[in-house]
Amino acid sequence: MVGTYAGIDDKKLYDILSELNYVPEEELKRAQAIASAESISLYDALLKSDIISDENLGKLIAYSLQLPFTSLAQASIPEDILHITPQAVAAQFHVLTYGMDEEKGLKIAASNHLQTDVFDMLAKKAGVKNYRVFFATDRDIQDALRLYKKELGLAFESLLASKTGDVQVEVPVAKIVDTVIDYAYINKASDVHIEPTRGVTLVRFRIDGILHDMVRLPHATHGQLVARIKVLARLRTDEHFSAQDGRMRMSVEQEDLDVRVSIVPTVTGEKVVLRLLSSHNRQFSLTDLGMGEADLKKIRAGFMRPFGMVMSTGPTGSGKTTSMYAILKILNTREKNIATIEDPVEYEIDGINQIQANPKTNLTFANGLRSLLRQDPDIMYVGEIRDEETADIAINSAMTGHLVLSTLHTNNAATTLPRLMDMKIEPFLVASTVNVIIGQRLVRKICDRCRVSFELKKTEHGWHGEEEATATQLSHIDPKQLSRHFGDGSSVRLYKGKGCNVCHETGYRGRVGIFEVLEVSPKIEALITQKADADAILQQAISEGMTTMMDDGLDKVQQGITTVGEIMRATRA
Repeated sequence: MVGTYAGIDDKKLYDILSELNYVPEEELKRAQAIASAESISLYDALLKSDIISDENLGKLIAYSLQLPFTSLAQASIPEDILHITPQAVAAQFHVLTYGMDEEKGLKIAASNHLQTDVFDMLAKKAGVKNYRVFFATDRDIQDALRLYKKELGLAFESLLASKTGDVQVEVPVAKIVDTVIDYAYINKASDVHIEPTRGVTLVRFRIDGILHDMVRLPHATHGQLVARIKVLARLRTDEHFSAQDGRMRMSVEQEDLDVRVSIVPTVTGEKVVLRLLSSHNRQFSLTDLGMGEADLKKIRAGFMRPFGMVMSTGPTGSGKTTSMYAILKILNTREKNIATIEDPVEYEIDGINQIQANPKTNLTFANGLRSLLRQDPDIMYVGEIRDEETADIAINSAMTGHLVLSTLHTNNAATTLPRLMDMKIEPFLVASTVNVIIGQRLVRKICDRCRVSFELKKTEHGWHGEEEATATQLSHIDPKQLSRHFGDGSSVRLYKGKGCNVCHETGYRGRVGIFEVLEVSPKIEALITQKADADAILQQAISEGMTTMMDDGLDKVQQGITTVGEIMRATRA
């Protein structure tokens, strides 16, 4: 089977990448083998293998087609221009109108430049004679389709307002719940909080790790909302004084969305938290997550070994599971048997055997891991090492010819090694089984639509400028680190978001990871067997070229991706 993408068949795409020498020949051949084995296009195989990012691949294709490239994620699309393309047309033909140029006419983004009849129709609908076609990737266009539902926020408020007027219009509670979840999905919220207070019910969304107040509902509707959610999650509707946990599945756009439900009694009523487990929002590659090429190379070397452990560490909400899923996606080939034990299973991956831990049936991480060993696995993923028993089984599995992936709660990569020894794992076992450790945090990205720069000046008394909070934060960073990233000049240029309707006036939109990747080298192995502390291991790793999370974060500050405040919040937490 020969795949095609954007009118380019696999052979042509292979030749383009080979000629431009952007992707190493052995990586291209590996992607070609995956495409053949799984009957997918070379384009999809390249992304699945995390060999190149979607945006960079799109730029190369645009260059070969001699078309200008556009990233819709970074474009400010006027609503009237967006709606020139009907939503059904945009979804079917992967085309979008996103701007108007006085000289060159309508701007059209498309992943297939050969649809001239569609482009002519859009220009006619816009009332212009000229148009210009820009290449955009399928993934970028698919994500931009959510803009058609941005007005759902107004519909949401209008729907709820009908309950609060003098004339009580009966609105189906089912519609309110559907609207809350639909709007949360569109805004890429990870959690929905439905909180009863004395006077109103407050609905809040966690977006990019931060909670936002979205709407206030009349308190009279709260009981009905909770009852509806309990019915969907198959929970007891007559129980109001005990905590309940459940799960439900909702259909949103092109996805069946899994929603984890937690209900607890409070003094003002039952509070509901919905965790949205969206595969669409979690299908990131390591490059999408913001990992640099040097760190990617270390991680690839770690997980391409047939045995040993690859670990990700950080606090709750630092993106550990997302990183592990990105690695599993790369390793997921037909010749390998991959099994996982998770709590919860965040999203399903075709071709991988995923087990949901359930302490009520004694299916703990340790017991599940023992069962997996009898399933002839090549690769195992343990959602989290929580106790000595799980750690012991995981380490011994890695010793006996299995590749084991797992996560652990520690402050940084170096602390992971002494932590394993605290779990009564022999130092020589830790030294000989752990291949690589990823330390990570998630920080908010500056909104591309409203990003501006500003300058801070350095005096003998410290940093000063219009952003006094940032100046104070800079003064708490090691001067040697600042010099490495910003030089020794008398001023630095930084970036911030002013706030706009796209980023909910926060100045931030989306998140990116900051990383440190510790390879267990022979010298670090020796330190582990000597039971050296985390500081000694950290200093050795830095001397061998490891970039710390703080340094990776300051790199991203210097590039205008995030702010000093975000780096300090994440690394000093």
